[in-house]
Amino acid sequence: MLYLVLAVNIDVICNKNMEKFNTFLDQAIDYIWMYGPKILLAVIILFIGFKVIKKLVKLIGLALEKGGISQNIRPFLMSIIDVLLKIALLLIAAAIVGIELSIFTAIIAASVFAIGMALQGSLGNFASGLIVLSLKPYKVNDWIQIEDKFGKVEEIGVFNTKIVTPGKKTMIIPNSKITGEVVTNYSEKGVIRLEINVTMPYEESFPKVKSIIVNSLKTVNNILDTPVPEIGIESFDSHNVQITVRPYANPDNYWQVTFDTHEAIKKAFSDNAIKVAYSEGVEFGSIGE
Repeated sequence: MLYLVLAVNIDVICNKNMEKFNTFLDQAIDYIWMYGPKILLAVIILFIGFKVIKKLVKLIGLALEKGGISQNIRPFLMSIIDVLLKIALLLIAAAIVGIELSIFTAIIAASVFAIGMALQGSLGNFASGLIVLSLKPYKVNDWIQIEDKFGKVEEIGVFNTKIVTPGKKTMIIPNSKITGEVVTNYSEKGVIRLEINVTMPYEESFPKVKSIIVNSLKTVNNILDTPVPEIGIESFDSHNVQITVRPYANPDNYWQVTFDTHEAIKKAFSDNAIKVAYSEGVEFGSIGE
């Protein structure tokens, strides 16, 4: 009797389990028929889409290169485009499968907002870096001045520009500072004009002194023949005639040419016995080597 009861219970349990299995199987088949084609289509789209995006990003990179976009910024722009295209492709695949996109949209929007708030200053420098790298107001090895900061450009980055001063100090300037200020580029034209002041006593002949200065400039290395150096009387003070000498040189030779020009003019004045007036009085004194 007990055996019969157990057999009946086992049979009932097996029948219930079989019914559940059949129900589950039917539901699985329904889901497969319902979502299978969509999932398969989404997978195919993803497979083809990733290949298309890869080729498209390469073409965009070539277009940026032909457009003259700096090599420093091309990889960054290409990576941004690549990520955005892949996100768009994933959203399309999710929409095909039937996944609700509003959740993804909200998450992406919140993430972008949070990142933007956290990196507000950096994003400003980044945007300025794009402007600098695109418009190219200066390039590496140019001598530039930003407010009172003067130096040679060593590196142009997406977020900042690195310059080296004549004293070999490295300054890292945020790009947002550069786009918001006046930038003086001393290398843009390939030449720079020196401003050298020389004094001459009133009793001397200016044409004579000018001729002496012209000849002295010919002895200075790296002074350019074109444009022609400018020499003229700038002003008069109580003891001297103020003469301005303006030779031209390559920006990289600015300091050495300045030193050599002062040295050459002093020697020329000494060789030609040109006197100067000292500020302590009106007595004339000799000038040494």
